[in-house]
Amino acid sequence: MSTWIRSVFMGALLSFMLFIALFTLWFFAFPPDNWSILWEKEIADLPFILFALILCLMIGSVFGLITGLGMKKQFKMIISFLSELEAGRHTNTFTEKPAAPELQQIWDRLGKLNKQQTEQIKIFQKTANERAENHEKQVQAMVSLERQRLARELHDSVSQQLFAASMLMSAINENEEIPEAIHKPLKMAEETIHQSQLEMRALLLHLRPAALKGKSLKEGIEELLSELVHRVPLNVSWKLEPFQLPKGVEDHLFRILQESVSNTLRHAKAEQLDVLLIKREDLAILRISDDGIGFDIGKTKAGSYGLQNSKDRAAELGGMVKIVSLPNKGTRLEVRIPLLDGDSGGGKS
Repeated sequence: MSTWIRSVFMGALLSFMLFIALFTLWFFAFPPDNWSILWEKEIADLPFILFALILCLMIGSVFGLITGLGMKKQFKMIISFLSELEAGRHTNTFTEKPAAPELQQIWDRLGKLNKQQTEQIKIFQKTANERAENHEKQVQAMVSLERQRLARELHDSVSQQLFAASMLMSAINENEEIPEAIHKPLKMAEETIHQSQLEMRALLLHLRPAALKGKSLKEGIEELLSELVHRVPLNVSWKLEPFQLPKGVEDHLFRILQESVSNTLRHAKAEQLDVLLIKREDLAILRISDDGIGFDIGKTKAGSYGLQNSKDRAAELGGMVKIVSLPNKGTRLEVRIPLLDGDSGGGKS
């Protein structure tokens, strides 16, 4: 039996019992001379006794109905709250409380239970996030160590062997007594070894990228490009304006430069590399350009040219990367990073 039906039944029963009690008391206190008046006297075409009984039952039923519907609404509130908890949706949007004091106690206890479960979920999620972050850090540390190990082994073995082969081929090609028919393939072999050396240097730059290590972005770029000048047959020029940047911006721009230089060494076959770092109004601008073979942007995906990492790094800083490249004309990569108020005070000049 539902709540409101039970309330109507109880209201009618109580009103009937009250009617009997009042009727009995009235007749004991004021006994009538003629009992027939109870059924002979009519109201609304009904005997008085029957009309009085029906009226009491109706009043009791209406009172029970109103009370039952109110209780049903309050029970629905509690059931809805429990359904939310059961479904795992912890909410504080139920601001209305039941009117009945007993239900208010239940409501308050449910609110405390909801709060406790919410706090437990926060703790569980925080613990899971910390574990995931720690695991990610451990993986990154292991990857970094493995990359450094591979870089050392490549530098100590393959890189040295390529250097020795390059020196040997240069010495052979300088011998004027070698027949012309043999000289041409030997020259091609020397160029192949030379290109392999460039590929190896680019690979080492990928595997073991240099870090700023307390230096400013300008100092780090100067050191990287100066070292590049002495190691590869490439004309390198740079213009770097001294200005301060936040540490995170400097690190990302330096990684973007390393990625671009590595791509130039591996793919561009360039003779000239130019680097520009300037600040214009609220923008930090890094531009790297070469005179290499370039590529057709419409036909070649930027990610296949190794530029997706640069785009991702710039996007993390709210900036953008613009690439202009033409076949046999070279490539220019320009990074623009917005500088907010106070951003210029985080690094060294």
